Amino acid sequence: MTIDKQLPSSRTAELDSICLKAEVIPVITIERIEDAVPMGRALLEGGINVLEVTLRTDCALEAIKRMKKELVGASIGVGTVLTPAQYRQAEEVGADFVVTPGTTEALYRYGVESPVPMLPGVSTVSELMTGWQYGYRRFKFFPAESSGGAKAIKAIGGPLSEARFCPTGGITLDNAEEYLTLPNVMCIGGSWLTPKAMVDAEDWDGIKKLAQEAAERFHH
Repeated sequence: MTIDKQLPSSRTAELDSICLKAEVIPVITIERIEDAVPMGRALLEGGINVLEVTLRTDCALEAIKRMKKELVGASIGVGTVLTPAQYRQAEEVGADFVVTPGTTEALYRYGVESPVPMLPGVSTVSELMTGWQYGYRRFKFFPAESSGGAKAIKAIGGPLSEARFCPTGGITLDNAEEYLTLPNVMCIGGSWLTPKAMVDAEDWDGIKKLAQEAAERFHH
């Protein structure tokens, strides 16, 4: 394997500036296009200004376009990016960043050249070291709870102290603190801020309250 190009350190700084705006990044799955803007606005008004919209639904890309246009002041990322083709789609809809659940060599290489920063998903030290060779220093740790949780991230900090993480997967209001107190955790990702029942009921006030609770509790 030859590494032709490495990620410039300015890209790491760019990710830091996004991740440091929020302790909690809501991981959002949009089933109905008309929910996109009101849901995003509820989170934004509640004090959460970095959002990750997953590509798990057919309307996701259109939803991101609308949110980018309407939600001034929000950083909107595209999650569940699996291929360079999807990465390109994220660029086209104006994503501020891209998040992957796991990362292939093709994605690492594409991310080095892309104007949109990537938070690559890893769950092992070996995966992280592959990204390291390409110059990546910021990672999503997924699935966090079932991959060893906060203890695993703390242990990785020994040999790889420069790496910083956004753990996602199984994180709730109850265990978030365990992660956020670690020096190598920048922020956490969680789906508890947009519960399906609340979204289905269009309870945007309820979602705003959950956002406020998270923003107040985990403020820097």
